Amino acid sequence: MDTLTVLLIALGLSMDAVAVAASMGLTIKSLKIHNGLIIGLFFGVFQAIMPVIGWAAGRSLKDLIIGIDHWIAFCLLALIGSKMIYESLKTKSSEDDNKYLSMRLLLMLSIATSIDALAIGISFAFLDSGIIGPILIIGSVTFILSFLGVGFGKHIGYLLSRKIEIAGGIILIGIGLKILLGDLLF
Repeated sequence: MDTLTVLLIALGLSMDAVAVAASMGLTIKSLKIHNGLIIGLFFGVFQAIMPVIGWAAGRSLKDLIIGIDHWIAFCLLALIGSKMIYESLKTKSSEDDNKYLSMRLLLMLSIATSIDALAIGISFAFLDSGIIGPILIIGSVTFILSFLGVGFGKHIGYLLSRKIEIAGGIILIGIGLKILLGDLLF
């Protein structure tokens, strides 16, 4: 898989984390730069770990589904992208406004925002793609964008976070179509 495609996947995957980071920036009253670094680190590490788990699982199943792997990759990416778009359009509960920075909260949010990366890891296995380069890119992009998202949330607010999630979903669906059409047409 080429670097541009992995970078686009990383951008798409990181959008959930960026939206959550922005909302955390908005809600944490005594926000300091180290808070943004911690949030970015948690999100980046989990976005890097989950594809490895998915990749390992996918590699063990690869021989069973070799003929339909491109369809599986497309379906996973399309479902993830569609879910991101749907979630961004749902009304957020008032509990979202009461977030605070704790280890438990960071763990829960890191897992929740990186579940999609698990499915991407499965796709990487089906596409016979390496995993080290992609996880470094995915983790780094998520870290940087989440860190910036915290600052964005603090200074600009929650105005664009839904649009960011929609853009991420569209990117993932587009990559899924690219994979499907690339395998069907060539």
